[in-house]
Amino acid sequence: MPIPSLSPNEATICFLLILLVPLAGAGLALVNSGLGRCRSAAHVMLSSLCVVGVSALIYVAVGFSWQGVMGRPGHSILVGAKPWNWIAAEPFFLRGLRLDLSAESLVVLLQMFSVGLAAIIPLSAGSDRWRLGAACASSALLAGCTYPLFAHWVWGGGWLSQLGTNCGLGRGLVDIGGASTIQAVGGLTALSITWILGPRHGKFSSDGIPAAIPGHNAILVLAGCFAAWIGWIALNSAGALLFAGVTNQKLVLITINTTLSAVASGLTTAIVTRVRFGRPDASLIANGWIGGIVVSSAAAAFLKPAAAILIGAIAGALIFFIIDLLESRMATDDPGGAVSVHAVGGIMGLLAVCVSDAQQSGQFLAQLAGVSTLLGFLLPLTYGLNWLLNKIYRQRVDEEGERQGMDLFELGAGAYPEFVVHSDEYSQRWS
Repeated sequence: MPIPSLSPNEATICFLLILLVPLAGAGLALVNSGLGRCRSAAHVMLSSLCVVGVSALIYVAVGFSWQGVMGRPGHSILVGAKPWNWIAAEPFFLRGLRLDLSAESLVVLLQMFSVGLAAIIPLSAGSDRWRLGAACASSALLAGCTYPLFAHWVWGGGWLSQLGTNCGLGRGLVDIGGASTIQAVGGLTALSITWILGPRHGKFSSDGIPAAIPGHNAILVLAGCFAAWIGWIALNSAGALLFAGVTNQKLVLITINTTLSAVASGLTTAIVTRVRFGRPDASLIANGWIGGIVVSSAAAAFLKPAAAILIGAIAGALIFFIIDLLESRMATDDPGGAVSVHAVGGIMGLLAVCVSDAQQSGQFLAQLAGVSTLLGFLLPLTYGLNWLLNKIYRQRVDEEGERQGMDLFELGAGAYPEFVVHSDEYSQRWS
């Protein structure tokens, strides 16, 4: 089945929407920086810029060749006398592709930004200890292998999208805004990075009790929420036009649903933290806000507004408890909550399709197949690739670098040179 065609008016609107998508990446970079330590703030922002650049280059060079566009050449295997498309067959460096306002060229542009967004997500999990060079190398693996392979299965006419025609499972896997391809892929990569790097020094006591290491700048975190909100409205809208075949008339509904889900999730997290701690927690509310946006991504064009509020509220409560579970019970040090917000939120977003207008007979099984593929194939693959990378090029910074802070150790200058960023309390905890 070819990619939906766009009228000239729709193509122009889609192009303008895609130009706003980098705001989502800027928002995540601000959130990641604010939730980390002040002596690593500049490092996080520079890392975000670098991984976006590396991801774009690798994706254009080879990644798009594996992802492709629905209706274009691909490699298939016969199972049960039915062809199952598993990888695209496009030339390297976008050769032979019209780079105009055609739907195919708009897909390339959107994906070049989207893969950068997926690459930014793991940076929050590796905050304060992930080397810049290692983060760039890991992003090259994501952009050249894991992201385009899974994105082909979902958006490029691959086997997950064929579950509807080949097996009668609804419409096949439905995901208009990247709940699986961007959010879950980025979040599961973040989980792999936390396992490989291990926790920050001083995060857990000898008894395994986690110590609070608060983010250094709530203003950056909350400002990032506003930027991410705008960027994700654009991402969900452009994805709906390109991958779901909806018309411009759906853009208002997508904007409303994305906003309602974010608002409901953020306010629910505020209530939960108020009950739990006696006052709202700004950093956790920010995670709830982003999580609400994430959970709306797969079905924003098909949800009723009441359903968007419901799934946002569920996400706001669940993400809070998942963050607590990962830290307290599983000793996972994820400073920015990437695993909870993006991996768990992305999986919730896939399942939310089942309460939308996209629901058809067998749709739940199609969405469940996507979740199973993420957990059973994508997670082991991304962990294995990063494990091998760590054997070749050590990903964690030296102990002295973590003590000094990533800004001084890797960049030679701090983000806040006029302030003292080391405290006696930290030195005592380190020792």
